[in-house]
Amino acid sequence: MQIILNNKKNNLDNSPSFEGEIDPTQRAWIEVSGKAIEANVRQLISKLKNNCEFMAVVKADGYGHDAKVVSESAIKGGASQLGVATLKEGIKLRSFGINVPILVLGNLYAKKDLLTCFRNDLMPTVSTIRECLICNNIGKSNDLKFSIHLKVDTGMSRLGFDCIQFVQQFDNIKSLENIAIKGIYSHLACADEDNALNPKSRTQLQRKKFLELLNLINIDKKKNIKIHLANSAGMILGKDFHFDMVRVGLSMYGYEPVVKINEQSFLKPALFLKAKVTFVRTIEKGIGVSYGNKFVCDRKTKLAVLSIGYADGIIRNLSGKISLIYNKKLYPQVGSITMDQMMVDITDSDDIKVGSTMLLLGYQGKEAISPIDWADKCNSIPWEILCSFKNRLPRVQVD
Repeated sequence: MQIILNNKKNNLDNSPSFEGEIDPTQRAWIEVSGKAIEANVRQLISKLKNNCEFMAVVKADGYGHDAKVVSESAIKGGASQLGVATLKEGIKLRSFGINVPILVLGNLYAKKDLLTCFRNDLMPTVSTIRECLICNNIGKSNDLKFSIHLKVDTGMSRLGFDCIQFVQQFDNIKSLENIAIKGIYSHLACADEDNALNPKSRTQLQRKKFLELLNLINIDKKKNIKIHLANSAGMILGKDFHFDMVRVGLSMYGYEPVVKINEQSFLKPALFLKAKVTFVRTIEKGIGVSYGNKFVCDRKTKLAVLSIGYADGIIRNLSGKISLIYNKKLYPQVGSITMDQMMVDITDSDDIKVGSTMLLLGYQGKEAISPIDWADKCNSIPWEILCSFKNRLPRVQVD
């Protein structure tokens, strides 16, 4: 659910009123800044080599931000194409009136799905000669050319033609009269590793393998085909990885895929996760908190109960490992995170009360909490953190 707030005074304890409907900020919600995404895209594009296009990856509902908001903001920032994971995601974007080229990054193998893809002006990722022939037949039946991207596997061992087979079959593929090859691409498996710039790293070996393949099929003679390899981490490695287009996800949302590279400090997080205090209680020293009583307070403790939990996407393994921000100060979460609620130690606060809004992800003053922080604490990755947030958290566009 996407709601647009026109009230610019939407601060922590001044939620707007919604007559005749449930206030999306009555419990817990995600605020999304389209302007931050637009600014991030502009800045990232400024780092690209000349004439390199920017594909905004908006799969998984825009990494949990709301795909419509993200797509429209990214296009304003200069993105020329969009990438989704599923056919349904692409169709949904078309229903919003978005008309830029959209690549389905997942594998479509059924004829009916490829036909639906064609009818919605979406480009499938094709990894076998079988799907090439199906797409060609669909194009022929409609007296049109079916636009596709060909994928090759250079080291991810996921989707894509085997490199040797691709070279052997490419002449046959390009001879098919009712497909239009709009792109040839591969995917980097280890671009976020510390040694990715080392000439002998797996990332550099993948790039070398990709270049050798392109040389064998004389790709320079095929100017209308977009060549792309780099994800967010790959883009940061330099212009040697940019080719004709980059596919950027995490960086666009304001987070550094390679934390040690300070060059990304210009990025602005676009997501703020907030929840309201629904109850306040004080317990005595020695009393346990939440399921299992794994946390036992060592002093008289004032607790805030927030109406947000693992059913909203807050990973239970973060229990007792995270803090929340209120009025530019940090307060520790205590006890096990439950399905719909969590407890926070607010003993040191005199101003947190029922109805107060606390910040779980985002920044306020000098305090900032990132999905990267959460990922480090629960042995995960920021992509998983962002994609975990459930639909019962309203997405509220704040600009």
